[in-house]
Amino acid sequence: MSRVVLSLGSNLGDREAHLADAVDALAPDTVSDLYETPPWGGDDDQPTYYNLTAVATAPGRSADAWLETALDLENDAGRVRDPDRPFGPRTLDVDLIAAWDDDGRPVHRTDPRLELPHPRAHLRAFVLVPWLAVDRDAELPGHGPVRELLREEALAEDARALRRLHPLWSEHHE
Repeated sequence: MSRVVLSLGSNLGDREAHLADAVDALAPDTVSDLYETPPWGGDDDQPTYYNLTAVATAPGRSADAWLETALDLENDAGRVRDPDRPFGPRTLDVDLIAAWDDDGRPVHRTDPRLELPHPRAHLRAFVLVPWLAVDRDAELPGHGPVRELLREEALAEDARALRRLHPLWSEHHE
């Protein structure tokens, strides 16, 4: 796989440290600034999230390899999955949003373990805003340009609730 877009979030513990450690391990090409975002999915009884988007290139790397890395990073950060709270709090969440193969074609996958593109990315301002910030031509396969998605009323309203904080990765690497 030539290119992957990942969304990272944390709302428990040292949010910045969890995200910085994950970004270090992923070694992406580009990382968005850090954004503070409200909880998403109707489970509002939890702290705000810190979110960012990372774009990485790794020729020949499979979607399954990216998924394993994401799960390992979540486990290393002490993530506990509560089946009763699928959108509940977490130390670290790493989602594969979209991927392209070595020839630049979008990867489409409907495996129960990993759907690509992410089935709810087009509904999440906390994914799309940071992605658009690092790629002005971002396009979510099957849904179109991210810039256009963010013009939809519900997403535009959600986007206004995001607060850009600072560039976590560049500060972490100075």
